[in-house]
Amino acid sequence: MSKLLRSCLITSSAAFFICVFAVSETNAQINQILKQMESRYRKLKTLRTRVIYEKYDFILKESDKREGNLIYLSLKKRNVLLRVDWKKPEESLAIVDRQYVLYMPRLRQAIVGSTETQLKNISTARNPLAFINMSTTQLKANYKLKYLGAEKLSSGTKTWRLEITPKIAQSYKSAELWIDGNGMPVQMKVTDKNGDTSSVLLNGLKRNVRIKRTEFKINLPKGTRFIKN
Repeated sequence: MSKLLRSCLITSSAAFFICVFAVSETNAQINQILKQMESRYRKLKTLRTRVIYEKYDFILKESDKREGNLIYLSLKKRNVLLRVDWKKPEESLAIVDRQYVLYMPRLRQAIVGSTETQLKNISTARNPLAFINMSTTQLKANYKLKYLGAEKLSSGTKTWRLEITPKIAQSYKSAELWIDGNGMPVQMKVTDKNGDTSSVLLNGLKRNVRIKRTEFKINLPKGTRFIKN
């Protein structure tokens, strides 16, 4: 799976799926945050936002950063529509009915496949997203949560900061979430054991605005080469 597809899945997961879990043995502050996150998740139907993804190489001390726009529409049975349009390089990913299309104009090619298959592959090989498909019981058994305090992001948004640490050794060390006062995860950071990090920041959020289903369709030009992943 391409790095771009991985970054898009991390983006969508951080923003929309992690907010439904609960854990045992948490303090009052964490319980309050989780309650607001669950409430926000239930009320969130659509979202428009700018998104910034950054990958940092600890050894080389180099960062790879990209920005774009994201739209989201919640359907029944935890099914969602998602589209991310990146700039420099120009690339787009759309997820509709658990199928994705990753389009790269400069190569005139589109990678297509199942999001469920890709998430299973990530959960097996690199586990920062493993919690997506876990039940509440599994989450309680596999993760520890720690409240790291209040923090203001570079965008000026005031947030609560949580650290998520797997109880069983995984390919990554920990993950962190920044949640705004409305219970919305607006930033996520995953730290690998080698010190590399991947982070996602949502900025300029517009919640529950009108978004048409047709906006999630990527219009592929004639001659596009399809690759099944």
